[in-house]
Amino acid sequence: MRTNVTLLFVAPLFLILCVLTTLSARSQLASKSEKRQMQNEYRIQSWSENPCYWQYKGEPVMLLGGSNTDHLFLLDDLESHLDEMRAVGANYVRNTMSQREGKELMPYKLQPAGTFDLDQWNDEYWQRFQNMLQWTAERDIIVQIEVWDRFDYSTQNWETSPWNPGNNVNYTYEQTGFAAEYPHHSAYDRQPFFHSIESMPQYNKKLDLVRRYQEAFVAKILSYSLDYGHVLYCMNNETSTPAIWGQYWIDFIKARAAEKGITVCTTDMFDDAFEADKAKHTPIVFEDTEHYMFADISQVNSRNYDNAHWESLQWLLRHVNKHPRPSNHIKIYGSGYETFGTGGPEDGVERFWRNIIGGSASARFHRPDSGNGLNDFAKGSIKAARILENRIKFWDITPQMGQLSDRASNEAYLAAKPGESYALYFTNGGSVGLDLSGFPGMFDVTWISVSMGIAVQTSAKGGYRLMDRTIKGNRVITLSAPYKGGWVAAITKITK
Repeated sequence: MRTNVTLLFVAPLFLILCVLTTLSARSQLASKSEKRQMQNEYRIQSWSENPCYWQYKGEPVMLLGGSNTDHLFLLDDLESHLDEMRAVGANYVRNTMSQREGKELMPYKLQPAGTFDLDQWNDEYWQRFQNMLQWTAERDIIVQIEVWDRFDYSTQNWETSPWNPGNNVNYTYEQTGFAAEYPHHSAYDRQPFFHSIESMPQYNKKLDLVRRYQEAFVAKILSYSLDYGHVLYCMNNETSTPAIWGQYWIDFIKARAAEKGITVCTTDMFDDAFEADKAKHTPIVFEDTEHYMFADISQVNSRNYDNAHWESLQWLLRHVNKHPRPSNHIKIYGSGYETFGTGGPEDGVERFWRNIIGGSASARFHRPDSGNGLNDFAKGSIKAARILENRIKFWDITPQMGQLSDRASNEAYLAAKPGESYALYFTNGGSVGLDLSGFPGMFDVTWISVSMGIAVQTSAKGGYRLMDRTIKGNRVITLSAPYKGGWVAAITKITK
């Protein structure tokens, strides 16, 4: 009889414990799901209110940058360089997973005999990568990783590459089909390294062995980077390889991210963006929003100058924005007068400003000698852009060139929210008419020096003073830059 009583007591208690355990498990699952959702909300992603721009930690953000090198994580003085960037308002860096440094900074372990073992990692390389991710996260600097750089695998860089069969203990030329030399410029796409995906033009079965090592390398990157929410992923540097190559790695990265319950933003950078409407590869980005979650149209910043640069940029942005996404410029050429079309430092500055006035989500000066890096030209522009941003948010304005009159070629560029705010950029002094017809009232004008990165306002008597000047609306007004050089005017409606 006592046994029956005990059973009658224990059975309900057991059921209660089972219910509580189930509820607890569900609560934990819900908590994990909510945590993942919160993690995703704080990660870098297109802004929910205006997907042509970025948001980070739930807030819209304009990405501006410049640095002394592209393979940022291998710098010896990285922390001080990051602090130098932040001091001028830079929050955007490029990080190529470089394979062209000295033997001690390759991703793989160097054997005593002087060859690499692709089955073992070089701890120094990966520790530097980890440090870069941590230090940029601490400073809210967005990192755009480029997984593959075609220049690392051709000409002289192939001679020292760990992937070259002559430099590793893992495979031979016969096993892979690789050649000892690839002397042609990488734009010719002669390197079968970038054709290891089945159905690609140079694919052969031997490349499956190489692809397994490629997958291990990308997985190693992700083992660090997926833990951070401030990372964007670009598959290639200015590729001319068929798009299936980059798409394979995009799918690979997104799948690994999905396993962790997180979302990442991916793209590829095609070499022919500078050709705009004549480009053959770049238009792949326009309709494929699954792979190309943002556009990197950096190559428009070479070979194109002045109004031609603006027109090519606007053509690209119109087509990307048919399915609105951020458009990035991780490289803005201009410095060194390289023969392929960089121009000089002043061209880099102009391209930077046309990009941000024109509606791009990011702008970063390319490293020297092809770009201004973080020299005084770059610092002045970044500081000036942040001053402008404090008065007018870039995502609140759009190009409004039709509101300008008496404008010479390449003299000035305008973005505005008509009647409320206007950002007017002069490339090198000048004077234009600005149509404020239909918008009565008074407007503040703040003049910002692009070269000095400071706000300098003109008085009615000439000279400079640190106070805003007001203008009357409801008419066409003439605005003249204070002096030669680059200037931007922040013009905002005065509200009572």
